[in-house]
Amino acid sequence: MAKNYYNPSDLRKFSKIKDWNEDLGDKFFTYYEKVFEEGALSAREKSLIALAVSHVVKCPYCIDAYTQDGLKRGITKEEMMEAVHAGAAIESGATLVHGVQMMNKYDKLSM
Repeated sequence: MAKNYYNPSDLRKFSKIKDWNEDLGDKFFTYYEKVFEEGALSAREKSLIALAVSHVVKCPYCIDAYTQDGLKRGITKEEMMEAVHAGAAIESGATLVHGVQMMNKYDKLSM
């Protein structure tokens, strides 16, 4: 039994979501594959975006998957870390900008 919720081997089981609802599973994987095709952004760029977002949403499965994908695409550790920092900066900024709501509420209540 795993000592925590996250079990790296579960990532290999992801496609089994189709076993529980084939129609929705097929639709999801069709969409997912389409999103990561070459387009206006390269598959390499999309992999870096996915890695950054994986950290922001704190998904260890996604972090594993897109670290591996990035290595296959020749993404360097420096590029990976820079992408993670970009995600962290946006997440931090989003948290801090909500401080404006607190400031507005404080000003209103302290009048």
